[in-house]
Amino acid sequence: MKRIGSAVTAAAAAFVLAQPSTATAAEAASWTAPSCTRVTGDGGVTFTTDDGASLRPTTGTLKPVSYTHGLVALDTPNTLLATRNSELQRSTDAGCTWTRVATLDSGSTRLTAAPGGRAFAWEVNGGYLARTDGKSVTPLKSPTTSIVGLGTDRTRPGHVRLAGGDGRLYDSTDAGASWRQVGTAAFGGGAGVYAVAFDPKDLGHAVAGGMTKGGAVTTDGGTTWTASTGLSGTPGGAANLFDAVFSPASSSVVYALGIDLVQAAPGSSDEGRHLYRSADGGRTFTKVVDDSAETKLTNSTRLAPSPVDADVLYFEYGTYFQNYGTDLFRLDARTGKVSTTHNAYDGISAFAFNPAQPKVMYLGVEEVQVD
Repeated sequence: MKRIGSAVTAAAAAFVLAQPSTATAAEAASWTAPSCTRVTGDGGVTFTTDDGASLRPTTGTLKPVSYTHGLVALDTPNTLLATRNSELQRSTDAGCTWTRVATLDSGSTRLTAAPGGRAFAWEVNGGYLARTDGKSVTPLKSPTTSIVGLGTDRTRPGHVRLAGGDGRLYDSTDAGASWRQVGTAAFGGGAGVYAVAFDPKDLGHAVAGGMTKGGAVTTDGGTTWTASTGLSGTPGGAANLFDAVFSPASSSVVYALGIDLVQAAPGSSDEGRHLYRSADGGRTFTKVVDDSAETKLTNSTRLAPSPVDADVLYFEYGTYFQNYGTDLFRLDARTGKVSTTHNAYDGISAFAFNPAQPKVMYLGVEEVQVD
């Protein structure tokens, strides 16, 4: 089986070290870097300290078909959670040892961390929702059958905000036990919404990605939405915005993945797919990476901004086809340079960073091809 290690295909730039803004100083101080030379577990999670030039080997060999869609570092010292298929897994030694703690009623869930060692598991474009506290899992009733985003409030334990498939927001102050609708639909209704990203420092600030409508931003919890600009090279042109993510280092910086539909018009050989960056909280975007043979993008490319540097974004391209493996890219928006490392996994479907040592990047990986 193809597993251990990775080879550098381009020089990886150095990672800037600082205390991550997503964790309090006390939380960061209580964490340590992983001390293991091998990760004990089924192989669904590994980590790197050099931007993917090398990956820690795992004791288990990941079996197909496996996707690790959820991965978060909690504010409990050295504790992480991951979801591999329908399993909820936990590590209490900074990612060195992983054990199964529960089975979820969904085979495809993401995780959002919350204060107090808590996290929420939610199914993208589905209605499955649950809360985790330690090793216990509490199923919750979702206010929508199509969840496209979930954010938590680090200053108010129990405060959670969730987005439905039309971009309408729902608010809970009792950790998901009950919900109330807030605001209006992101694009006025009638438009499909791919994703809603919440500012980790302010749940009232969110960016929605829509089908043909491009993006929209709110700073008042969904009461009003303003159309984002810059997603199409043609003023007012249509665009699909598939995903967006706020930089934990700065609420002003938002990265997004989308397609300029004018550029990708029928008959064009250009698919118009790009990564975008906003420096004003999602109001205006600029293309920063184009889909190319060197920087391959798909409609589901995962985005992972650095927790300490708003100009650094990680993203990936992986496929089992012809045993290609996975490229892990690092964008430096200051220079426009993209550096690349390569590994043998079939894909990376989740990212997390160590709160005390952000150079430690955890990767939730995939095994798709049956040998």
